[in-house]
Amino acid sequence: MSTKPVVTFDCYRTLVDFDLNRATLPIVRDRLDEVGVDHEEFLDNLRVMRFQAVAQPYQRYADIVKQTLEICMLLHGVQFRDDDFEQLMAEAKKFPAFPEVPEALRRLRAGGYELAIITNSDDDLIPYHVANIGVDFDYVVTAEQAGAYKPREQAFEHLFDVLPQSLDQITHAAQGWEYDIMPAKKYGIRRVWVNRYGRKGSSVYQPYDEISDLSGLPPLLGV
Repeated sequence: MSTKPVVTFDCYRTLVDFDLNRATLPIVRDRLDEVGVDHEEFLDNLRVMRFQAVAQPYQRYADIVKQTLEICMLLHGVQFRDDDFEQLMAEAKKFPAFPEVPEALRRLRAGGYELAIITNSDDDLIPYHVANIGVDFDYVVTAEQAGAYKPREQAFEHLFDVLPQSLDQITHAAQGWEYDIMPAKKYGIRRVWVNRYGRKGSSVYQPYDEISDLSGLPPLLGV
């Protein structure tokens, strides 16, 4: 059992500015416009399809990205090309950390915390983003390792199997309300909602702390 507490992080949109919709639109915009497809409707359909896909029996994240893009384009009568997916994944590997993230992580480490990632990602994709963050993590746990995606219980339970800390030593910080904050309530761990986009929370899922970006986490945890 580790004597140090640990902060576990969702990676995408918590630590890394991972926005597949923003990267998708320039790739397919001309074809959407040719057919007359509303951009926001298309991107919202794509977001919902990805959530539905991660709730299904496990398949690799790269396959989910490809399949949901192809299906969404089919839904809207837009031609899909294999290089759409290839371009999208090439862009995704470049997504940067949010500006305040590296310093916040360094402060937490200096303050005696171990750092962990639990991510809905593949083993061969997440190293690009850890490198983009530029800070070492003690544990990096992926959906591929767990055989399941958050918000499924199996993803969190695999994380707890990997970590040497007890539940009362774990703080989970995440932007994802539906992927992280809601499902993690049942475990009784401390949860910090990194509410970057000003979403509305719910008293049903209290208690949780709320911050607007990661710069608020070190002072919240006393470091």
